[in-house]
Amino acid sequence: MTKTVPLDLSVNGQGHRCFAHAHHTLLHVLRETLQLTGTKRGCNQGICGACTVLIDGEVVRSCLSIAANCQSREITTIEGVGDERWLSEVQQAFLDEGAVQCGFCTPGMVLVATALLTRNPKPSDCEIRDGLSGNLCRCSGYVKIIKAVRRASGRNR
Repeated sequence: MTKTVPLDLSVNGQGHRCFAHAHHTLLHVLRETLQLTGTKRGCNQGICGACTVLIDGEVVRSCLSIAANCQSREITTIEGVGDERWLSEVQQAFLDEGAVQCGFCTPGMVLVATALLTRNPKPSDCEIRDGLSGNLCRCSGYVKIIKAVRRASGRNR
């Protein structure tokens, strides 16, 4: 049996000391060790975007990231974007536009949209589509998701 290594991770502004095998992905540690299950396991190959998190504000596929390499970095999961008492503007826009169907892709979509709007507060529809392009939604035609990002940017209130 392989040994575990200690990890000191900063997730959603809180420090976490945990132990994981050296080969464990960030997705595994988030879901299985820290019980932050908002980050979804989809394709497990970095293609679908369901496992998207932000690391130091940048979009990252947690299924492809070794957890030990994420120490000394700020990790944001969907649980760190808003909570049951306060939704972020992006989350509220997704709700207002009906951009949530089954909800499996929603955490990744919200995080990608949050990163996009941080970099570019007033993206064009083309820039929104490009920003969302690495995240797959199997339920929708993306129309309501694009409208939600547009709403969160303040372009269609």
